[in-house]
Parts: sequence; C-alpha cells; structure tokens
Amino acid sequence: MKISEIINPESVRLDLVSPSKTSLLQTISEIAEAALGIGASEILLALNNREQLGSTGIGLGIAIPHAPVPGVESPFFLIIRLKKLIDFEAVDDAPVDIVCLLLTPVEGSQLNVLAHLARKLRSPEIVGAIRCSSSRVEVVSLLADDGAS
Repeated sequence: MKISEIINPESVRLDLVSPSKTSLLQTISEIAEAALGIGASEILLALNNREQLGSTGIGLGIAIPHAPVPGVESPFFLIIRLKKLIDFEAVDDAPVDIVCLLLTPVEGSQLNVLAHLARKLRSPEIVGAIRCSSSRVEVVSLLADDGAS
C-alpha cells in the first residue's frame, strides 16, 4: 500500500496546538475516533503500548506514532504539523513538530507504508516544505507523490 492510497486533505492538520506528547496522543486518538468510529481510549491504549516499546520520535523533529488497533479495517493516516515544538522523547532528543499517525488492522502489516513514509521524511526538501506549507492540499501532494524521493 502506498501513502497516496491513504492520504487526503482531511488527513492533514496544520498548526495544531498541543502542550505535550501525552496531550497530543490523546488529541490524535480523538481525531481518529471521529473518523473511524473506534473509541479514542482503545486507540490511545494501542498508541501508548507502542510508545512503551520505544519512542516513535524518529529524529529531526518528526514522530510516527503507529499501532495496530482492533476494529480498524484499512490503514488510517493523519499528518499533523504542530504550531510549537513538543518533547516526544525522540531518539535524537530533539523536539517534534511533524507527527504522522498510522493505525492499521491487527492482522495487517504497516511496514511498507512506514518504510515509504520514513523515506519521504528523510528528504530535507519535503520536510522543509511541510513546515512552510499553508495548504493541506500541498502537504498531501508532497507525501502522496509515489515517485522516488
């Protein structure tokens, strides 16, 4: 599965305000609840369980919280650009301002989408454009381009 198959303008939130990692995970769980009809508490539990294995803050100001969640029928993707940096306990200890949520079915695999997303987010040009973008559609086009990056 490619990012272009799971991203659309409704998948993008620009300049979200969140004071902490805990608060952000709660907020994105609530956004996912509204989209998926699965309880925010169940989503949050899955995300917190994944974070206990190690932070999904991959460095350079980026986090990719992800988890399989019972009841999710197809991958759900959300990208958030935070208005202010927050501590996400990232591997490089740098604060985070770009957060990509990926929820998947319990029986599925998210590795190919995660790998493609990580490749995209290794590009300083793409990350810089996301940080400067004023449009959800622009963010979608930056990530949905399935060509080489």
